[in-house]
Amino acid sequence: MDRVGDIALFLQILDHGSISVAARHMDLSVAVASQRLKRLERDLGVRLLHRTTRRLHPTPEGLALARDGRALVEELELLGDRLKQQGGEVSGTLRVTASASFGREYISPLLPEFLAAHPRLRVSLHLDDRVADLIGSGYDLAIRIGQLDDSSLVSRQLAMNGRLLCASPDYLRRHGTPATPADLAQHDCVLLTGRDGRQDVWRLLDPAGRPVDVRVRGRFESNYGEALRDAALAGLGIAMHSAWHVHRDLREGRLVEVLPGYPVPASGIHAVMPDRRLVPPRVRAFVDYLASRFEAPPWERA
Repeated sequence: MDRVGDIALFLQILDHGSISVAARHMDLSVAVASQRLKRLERDLGVRLLHRTTRRLHPTPEGLALARDGRALVEELELLGDRLKQQGGEVSGTLRVTASASFGREYISPLLPEFLAAHPRLRVSLHLDDRVADLIGSGYDLAIRIGQLDDSSLVSRQLAMNGRLLCASPDYLRRHGTPATPADLAQHDCVLLTGRDGRQDVWRLLDPAGRPVDVRVRGRFESNYGEALRDAALAGLGIAMHSAWHVHRDLREGRLVEVLPGYPVPASGIHAVMPDRRLVPPRVRAFVDYLASRFEAPPWERA
């Protein structure tokens, strides 16, 4: 168990980039944490970290230990959790990552109630539009929107992600309203950029449900959903948005749906978890909680 504890300490050091922060997290003195790290390196016969004046960086051996050792430590923690929580108590640290806009608007407001129901639980919420490596970064759970790629993960759909085209009334007054998908080629469009590059081919469905792909262009692009929403509100062009992101703007008339007869194919909003034999009680409880809150999504109720 000393070896497993030392690996757990190493993972904390790697996650925080600091021996002192990891020591505080594990209620150890810095001296004891340093000694245990040296003991682990000595026992394994390899250097695990490069030490610089500003940060610690893993060696190739350290990265290998992090990848395989994290699963070992988590399996033992999960077994202990399951034995301790037969009475239903949820505890530990729940590490969650979500997209910045959705997480801020729909995940963060739910946390106080969930924490109140589980007083022995801690939550670490990371908001970022980049897709994180769940296993390598040590996350228990990700809230992901759209197509799922990684088959090594397991997922549960929380809600549908309905999407639509929209623009400000001012833009439509100045440039006219497109009547068919082909008309979009003559309009300024607000474009999303990301890990797959500029998303300048929009797929719509015709009245018979057949896909129609249109290449669009525009003078503004961004990788951040809030910036795209701001651009659409400012009249910079037609945007493709999720309903959860713009439903208030549509209801209050700041944005108008464009080409409602040619809908954008819907995708899903998923809770995504590493594929492991034992799902931590804290993860199971939180996913069940989210599923209950999104059974009737607030953007659909509105």
